[in-house]
Amino acid sequence: MTSTESTDVLIIGGGVAGASAAKTLREGGHDGRIVLLTRELDAPYHRPPGSKEHLRGEASRDDALVVPEGWWAEHDVDLRLRSGVLSLDAAEKTAKLQTKDVISFDRALLATGAMVRRLPVDGTGLEGLHYLRSLRNAEVIKADIDGVGPGARVVLVGGSYIGCEVAASLASQGHPVTVLMQEDEPLQRTFGTEVGGWVRRRLEREGIEIRGGVEVSAFVPKDPEEPKGRVGGVALADGTTVEGDVVVIGVGAQPDVMLAKRAGLALGESGGILCDDRLRTSAAGIWAAGDCAEYDSVLHGERVRIEHEDVAEQQGAFVARQWLGADEAYAEVPYFFSDLADWVSLESVTVGRDFDSVRIDGSLEDDAFAVWLLKGDRPLGYASFNGAGDLDRGREILKAGGPVPS
Repeated sequence: MTSTESTDVLIIGGGVAGASAAKTLREGGHDGRIVLLTRELDAPYHRPPGSKEHLRGEASRDDALVVPEGWWAEHDVDLRLRSGVLSLDAAEKTAKLQTKDVISFDRALLATGAMVRRLPVDGTGLEGLHYLRSLRNAEVIKADIDGVGPGARVVLVGGSYIGCEVAASLASQGHPVTVLMQEDEPLQRTFGTEVGGWVRRRLEREGIEIRGGVEVSAFVPKDPEEPKGRVGGVALADGTTVEGDVVVIGVGAQPDVMLAKRAGLALGESGGILCDDRLRTSAAGIWAAGDCAEYDSVLHGERVRIEHEDVAEQQGAFVARQWLGADEAYAEVPYFFSDLADWVSLESVTVGRDFDSVRIDGSLEDDAFAVWLLKGDRPLGYASFNGAGDLDRGREILKAGGPVPS
C-alpha cells in the first residue's frame, strides 16, 4: 500500500552537496522538515579518501563521514539510505519513490552527482576490472589486489586525478603499477605539458611506469580459453599488450541527470542540469548543486559544470543560504586539492579551463612551485605544488580578473 507525505525541503542525493545543504539549513535556524534521500548504502561521506587513505587501508568509512552518523537524528533530518526516486513531478512538486510512496515538497534540491564514464571496448566483462567512485569500490579494489597476492600488477587507465592518485597510493604500498593515458603527460589537460612532465618524472621516481599517447583497444583474459575469466592485460591500439592482474579505469564521469531529464528539466550543453546564477533550475522551487549542476557562472563568464568535491559542498551550502533568505549570485572561486601519496600535494583555484599559456613561479627541480594558467594576459587558474606560492592571494587575483603579479 502506497502512502503520501509532505516535507518543507526534499534533498535528492547523499553526497557532500546534499549533506552540506541540510547541515547549513539546520545551523542557520531552519526548523521545517528536511528529508534527504540517497541510493547510497552509507551516510554522506567525502569521496577523496577513496583513492587515497581509504584505498591504502589507513582510514575507515567513519573517518570519511561528512558529519558523525548520529548527527542526522540529533538534528531532526530524515536521512533515508537505499532510497531511490522513480520520478519527479516538477509542476505538482511531488517525488515518487521506488517504494511507490509519494513525497510532496515546497522546495527541492537535486544533488544527484555524477556516474563513472564506462570505457566502450571489448573485454569489459572480465574479472579484475574496476571503476572507482565510492568508498565501497575502493574496498573491493583493495580486496581484489590482496586476493591476487604479493606482486599483483596493477594497470591504471587514465592519467587524470583518479589515475594518478590511485597509482601513487598503490605504488606506495609496493605494488607494480603502470599508467596508460591518451595524453602525453599526466594532468596535462589541467596544468599543461611542462607541469605534466614534472608529475610524470615524480611518479616514475617512485617506480610507476607511465605510458602516454596510447589508446586502449581491449581488455584481454589471462587465459585465452576463458574469455570471461580473469583479466590478464590491456591491449593497445598500437598492437602491444600491457600485462596486469588488476585494472582500475578512471576515464572521467558524466552527470547523473536521469531523474531531471524524466521530469522535463532543461539540460545544458555539457549534459548537466541547467541552472541560473543562483543554481535555480528551469522548474520553480527546484535547485541543483554539485557535479550534476551546469550553472551560469559570474566568474567564468559562461555556463560551467565542475566536478570538484569542494565545489559541491559550497554549492549545497549556497542553496541552503538562499532558502534562508540570501539573494546573491553564486561566486565562489572553485577550489581543488590532490595528494599523490606523500610525494606530491597540490591545491588549485580556477575560473576557467581554456588556458593558452602557463607561467611557473619557482623551480620544478626544487619540487615546490606555483603555476599560473593564463589566457592572454587574463589569469584563469593558480596552483600550489608542495606548499609553494600563496593560494589565498591567487584566489583574490582570479576573482578580480587580474593582473598577475610580475
